[in-house]
Amino acid sequence: MIILVAGAAGPAGQAVVRRLTDKGHTVIGVDKSGAGGTLAVDLLDFEAVKGLARAIEAEHGHLDGIAHLVGGWRGSKTFAETRLEDWDLLHDLLIRTLQHVTLAFEPLLKAAERGRFAIVSAKAAEHPTQGGAAYGTAKAASEAWTLAFADALEGTGATANVLVVKALVNEAMRTASPERRFPGFTDVDDLAAAIEGLWDTDANGTRIDLTRE
Repeated sequence: MIILVAGAAGPAGQAVVRRLTDKGHTVIGVDKSGAGGTLAVDLLDFEAVKGLARAIEAEHGHLDGIAHLVGGWRGSKTFAETRLEDWDLLHDLLIRTLQHVTLAFEPLLKAAERGRFAIVSAKAAEHPTQGGAAYGTAKAASEAWTLAFADALEGTGATANVLVVKALVNEAMRTASPERRFPGFTDVDDLAAAIEGLWDTDANGTRIDLTRE
C-alpha cells in the first residue's frame, strides 16, 4: 500500500513509519522540519498540501491511507492562567493542519478501494482539566472534524477514525525517567500496530480507546 504519515519525524511518526515499512508498504513521511528523511511540507500551507496530493497521485496513482500524527501540547496550572497564544498555536497544529490534509486528500481516499484515515486524540477531549482548556478544546475540535470527514467517506469503502490515548510513551522517555511507570500511557509501537490494524476493520467514525493500564 501507499500510506502517508503526517508528523513523521516525531517519536510516534517514526514508530508508524518503521512498522508500515517493515510490513512492505510504501510510506511517505512528511514533516515541517524535514528531519529524518521526511519530506519537508508545511501543512499550514494549504497550497503546499494540495500540491503534495497532486504529486502523490502523479507518482503512485493512488493513496491507501493517511496517519495524521501532527501534535503538540500547551497548558497552565489554572484556568485563569490560560494563555490564548497557546490556543492559537494548538489551533494551527491540531485543527488547521487536519483541515488542510483532509480537504486536499478526500478525493484520493474516496477513490481508494479501502482508504484509511486516522488521528490521535486524547482523553483530555472528554475530560479537560482547567489548565488544559486550550488543549482539550483543540483535541475535541479535531475529533469533531474527523468524525465529519468519516461521514463524508461513508459508503465509499474508505474510513476515518479517532485513536484515543491518555498520552504516548516511547523508549527514550523510559530511559530518561526509569523510575516512572507511565500509567495509562500508550506505547508508540502499540499505536503503530493499531494504525496498521485499521485495514482489518470496516469501522468508520469511531473512537478507539488505546489507553493502557
